[in-house]
Amino acid sequence: MIPTLARALAQQGYDSLTPVQEAVTDPTLVDDDLLVSAQTGSGKTVGFGLAIGPTILAEDGTFGPAGRPLALIVAPTRELAMQVKRELTWLYAPTGAVLASCVGGMDVRDERRALDRGAHIVVATPGRLRDHITRGNIDLSDTRAIVLDEADEMLDLGFKEDLEFILGEAPATRRTLMFSATVPPMIERLAKDYQTDAKRIVTASKEKQHSDIEYRALSVAQHDADNAIINLLRFYEAPNAIVFANTRAMVTRLTTRLSNRGFAVVALSGELSQQERSHALQAMRDGRARVCVATDVAARGIDLPNLELVIHAELPTNAEILLHRSGRTGRAGRKGVSAMIVPPKMLRRAQNLLNWGKLNAEWAKAPSADEILQKDEERLLADEIWSETFTEAETAFAARLLELHSADQIAAAYLRLYQGRQSAPEDLSEAPTPGAPRADRPPREPKEAFGPSKWFRVNVGRDQKAEARWLLPMLCKAGDITKKEIGAIRIQSDETFVEISEPAVAGFLKSVGSDMSLENQAKLEPVDGVPNLGSRGPRPSKRDHDASPQDSKPRADKPRYDKPRDSATPPPSRQEDVAAIAPRKPRAKPERRDYDGAVTPAKPRAKAVWKDKGSSDAPAKKPYAPKGDGKPYQGKSDGKPGYKGKSEGAGYKGKSDGKPGYKGKSEGGAGYKGKSDGAGFKGKSGPAGPKPKPSASDTSKRFTPPGGKPAGPRKGGAAPLKRSGPKKK
Repeated sequence: MIPTLARALAQQGYDSLTPVQEAVTDPTLVDDDLLVSAQTGSGKTVGFGLAIGPTILAEDGTFGPAGRPLALIVAPTRELAMQVKRELTWLYAPTGAVLASCVGGMDVRDERRALDRGAHIVVATPGRLRDHITRGNIDLSDTRAIVLDEADEMLDLGFKEDLEFILGEAPATRRTLMFSATVPPMIERLAKDYQTDAKRIVTASKEKQHSDIEYRALSVAQHDADNAIINLLRFYEAPNAIVFANTRAMVTRLTTRLSNRGFAVVALSGELSQQERSHALQAMRDGRARVCVATDVAARGIDLPNLELVIHAELPTNAEILLHRSGRTGRAGRKGVSAMIVPPKMLRRAQNLLNWGKLNAEWAKAPSADEILQKDEERLLADEIWSETFTEAETAFAARLLELHSADQIAAAYLRLYQGRQSAPEDLSEAPTPGAPRADRPPREPKEAFGPSKWFRVNVGRDQKAEARWLLPMLCKAGDITKKEIGAIRIQSDETFVEISEPAVAGFLKSVGSDMSLENQAKLEPVDGVPNLGSRGPRPSKRDHDASPQDSKPRADKPRYDKPRDSATPPPSRQEDVAAIAPRKPRAKPERRDYDGAVTPAKPRAKAVWKDKGSSDAPAKKPYAPKGDGKPYQGKSDGKPGYKGKSEGAGYKGKSDGKPGYKGKSEGGAGYKGKSDGAGFKGKSGPAGPKPKPSASDTSKRFTPPGGKPAGPRKGGAAPLKRSGPKKK
């Protein structure tokens, strides 16, 4: 190993490497591309930092002046990119490395200035890095190694095109290292296209994943899901805990609920800005916050040093998300707990997630209030404060307390103060444990025997819409008894039999009266012995009551004629050879009477003869003949000439005021001759002649205003005519 990197590991307290770190630092793989599949939290960040060291460092294990980047680390989320930068900062501190970051949500101008000053290692997210490459802010010509961290997550988030663009801009002689928790087919295709003879490294199988994580599935009632989260946080009292939700709205609601209960909580979701997300994580690291409520994407790659508890407030949709969530704890050899809140309707999903992920979970109930209080007492007794030494001031104050109060009172007061600093636990409802044997469930109490009884008959039944829901209160009210004295109620078609307890029969008959009348004119009478009810059979429906006898008769079969027939063949209803169909009798028409009462005989209706359209026997239609003798319209009788019809050259003759009419169009090119010379529109009668020259003295084409004289010649053709305005008084 390179001495400078070994010194950095020693300063951080590393005495041994994890399996993935040992695999990627194999001396035989120094110049090879790698496709590494390792579980979450196995030390991949330090692993690829050590793996690219021989490629980018000088022989003495240091860097020269910073310029164009030598190594490029690409991560899917902002938090993971910033975390990678922090890890590589202390790892490469002895080498004199200069690191820069290019992540979304940060100031682009600051990033551009950092790249202009030069950097040895650049940590970036795909979208922001592609933007810098497109703008020319970063030059990858000197890049020797590219690392794709959480490559499967980047493809799931839709960064495939960005990754292909980045890998295409880098030199072909680079080393490419892909790290992924799983290796789906898309990762294999990407490795095949952009890696050269990549070596596959698998450090853990799915069966051995998360061996340091204790999985617990807690069965709770539907309304106790939030209370179970509160009890879990109180039971474990973890220094750092993450509560996962599926939506931003759920993150906001849980954050508000936990904050109101006194927990130091922060939220982490996609709707927050990068500055707010960075402050939230920093609050978790320095101890100002203890609980983080987050979504899946926002918490991807988060590494908190004291994270011991992961709570799945809402179950994920697949086993891979469950593994990534749980991988936030139990990292680098530390122990952790992953607890799933399982309401009754989520039982099947929880079982499927555990089966798909090949995980063994302990099914139990959420911690109760008594268990939490007992846990508080154990933590109080095991606190390190009992073994510490106290100052003289503290000892003097303790002696003063003993003078004022007894030791029992002081201890009880201290216990109350200690419990008052914590949130009170919640009382949870009982929830059945999934998979519990049936013997553990309380047996159903057997129904007591009704005892000796007396039967009565009511003269209303199913046909009268009798129902037990209104018969029972009617009998109780009339006989002054309760429903406990009434046994079976058997409703028949037109009567109902009721069973009354024998000790209550005397009072029942006394309250009903001698007339044995009930409400709604129902009559009651005793029955000797037990009525022979027999087989009741299915209850008839409304259709059975409404069905008429003729509806149930089978309909006579009618001949069907599905074959195509000839156009000259009459339809089947008109054929004489169809003997199966009886001819219909003519309907008798009512007699017609005159106003004086005499009967007017109805005229016999001529029988229609079938003639098809295509038949030759059908009468031919007569051609259309105009009315009259065919002469054009001669006009009215007022002396005006009629319309002569259209003819060649003859046009509209004009009105009767002496003005010439329109001559119509004919071949020729003669134009419009004007109105004042008596000549109408001549039409086209021959070749067009020369156009007459305009004359200033000719006023025939001048505009004549109504009631005025023609306007005189204008001076200059371009002068506009004056518009007449209102007369001045």
